[in-house]
Amino acid sequence: MNSFESIKIEGYRRLYDVQINMRPLTVMIGANGVGKTSLLEIFLLLAASAKGQLEPKISDLSGLSEIMTGDQANSLAISLSMSVPDNAPLDYYLKIAPKGLAYEIALETLTQQNDPYPLEPFKHIEARGLDVTYFNPEVQKFERPNWDHNPLETSLAQVPKMYRQPESLRKRLASCSFYGALNVAPKSPVRLPQSMRPVTLLGSNGEDLVSCLYYLRETKPERFEIIQDTLTAAFPDFERLSFPPVAAGTLAMTWKDKNFSQPLYTHQLSEGTLRFLWLVTLLQSPDLTAVTLIDEPEVSLHPELLQLLADLMREASQRTQLIVATHSDRLIRFLEPKEVLVCDVEDGLTTMTWGDSFDLEKWLEDYSLDQIWAMNLMGGRP
Repeated sequence: MNSFESIKIEGYRRLYDVQINMRPLTVMIGANGVGKTSLLEIFLLLAASAKGQLEPKISDLSGLSEIMTGDQANSLAISLSMSVPDNAPLDYYLKIAPKGLAYEIALETLTQQNDPYPLEPFKHIEARGLDVTYFNPEVQKFERPNWDHNPLETSLAQVPKMYRQPESLRKRLASCSFYGALNVAPKSPVRLPQSMRPVTLLGSNGEDLVSCLYYLRETKPERFEIIQDTLTAAFPDFERLSFPPVAAGTLAMTWKDKNFSQPLYTHQLSEGTLRFLWLVTLLQSPDLTAVTLIDEPEVSLHPELLQLLADLMREASQRTQLIVATHSDRLIRFLEPKEVLVCDVEDGLTTMTWGDSFDLEKWLEDYSLDQIWAMNLMGGRP
């Protein structure tokens, strides 16, 4: 499976010079304002750029000057390496610099260190401002775009889809999905009946929860059973989920509690129960995207649910690169140091350090990881 091996960020908010060797599961801890959300934003920015939506994304972030590192950076640069089965990794570099009231793509390259080119990596894409070249595998030479090339969007987003290696990276980046705190207000999508349609991955607002659960029950019964077993472990009085039709092509969802004769509908479930059900369903999805970003999954959850959540995240990371931002010390208790990325600020700028780079073995004989974090032995504290 292709996966991202490393990322380097230069000049984005507090991420002035940060390099991370990526892993299947990354759980970021640290105080407020240390850059956890910024790392999630970087992947969303890359995802937008891969879909040809860099310009509106930068606009949504209030412009390039607002997201660069104060007066310490004059550009934003991202380096990303992706593994390729039976071949050398793909190395992608994107540098965006202010130009007048807008910006320019100052440099963009996609390279690969193939065996026939031991001294210099092979270039799939090289773009310097308006000077853009692609390697055309059909004619085995570099060419300039013969289409209307948009200089405000990445060349990666505009390369012909037949170019296998660039398209492999582009598709993986474009598929990044983000999940923040679920809206569980009385009239929110997750509490309402939903259309009966084939869905295997939840929407970010929970709008497909009922459809996804019903479809999993019908097509992936083993995954649906795992979801119900997890709910039973979390809520001992839980019996089963059901999906009564409420109109043509529309389903509701009910939660049967053994203490009551009548089932509960989604609008009757507590915030924590609904959020946990949403997270369990998301993490059990058979179609998780290449990278899944989750911000503060612990919101509204009872501390005793966090061990189950940690196990679910660990299992899901076998099918997606999972990047999570949390403030929960109790969640950290159930993780291993190699799964925890400690975020700190030094001289106003972010540092990110993997938990297993600290000498914690002796401490872990007597203390849990969250206790070690509370004792400030690995940073990440205010």
